[in-house]
Amino acid sequence: MKKGVIFDMDGLLFDTEQIWQANWNRRAAELGFEMNPEFKYNICGTSGQLMVDVITRFFPDVDAEDFIRTVKQRVAEDVRKGVPEMPGLHEIIEYFHKNGLKLAVASSSDKDIIRNNLSKSDVLQFFDVLVSGQDVEHGKPAPDIFLHAAGELGLDPADCYVFEDGINGVEAGLAAGCATIMIPDLLKPNENCKANCAGIFDSLTEALEALKRGDL
Repeated sequence: MKKGVIFDMDGLLFDTEQIWQANWNRRAAELGFEMNPEFKYNICGTSGQLMVDVITRFFPDVDAEDFIRTVKQRVAEDVRKGVPEMPGLHEIIEYFHKNGLKLAVASSSDKDIIRNNLSKSDVLQFFDVLVSGQDVEHGKPAPDIFLHAAGELGLDPADCYVFEDGINGVEAGLAAGCATIMIPDLLKPNENCKANCAGIFDSLTEALEALKRGDL
């Protein structure tokens, strides 16, 4: 078993992708645009300049920064009311904690949203490090966020698991040199994921079962 574990958050620990997508759609409608169905697959798991680039590509006539700022504010308001947990969240976090692994969240979401979600689910106390997209220059699929999280944990990336639901996040975890595990949400694994992930599972519960068997 590794020495540390780095979790993504949206779509992995919490079923928040539906909240993000609802707010992207709402803002697009307010601006008079019909949402391209491919948008959700392109925006998922992005942050920083990559998120700006996606907005600009799909909505070239809007202020991308304002679009993002409005959606982030609304998502923050929604998640403060409560956020649905993914099955197995408590069990896998407690398992790692009991086995002495250091825990981090590395998410494209703002840090106050990360802290809010973990606190509401009563798991904040298990985490040693919280890293947001604001803490690094390059967002996923660049490895920066996972390299930063591993450094904050005081561990070599090779000694860390990364748990991700999205393609960008998986690519970032692999590029960082972490043992990357995919729990697909909106995006299905591509050939790179299938070839290089340490494991691909339908849920955190299935991943936990594999850990207990010693398969990871």
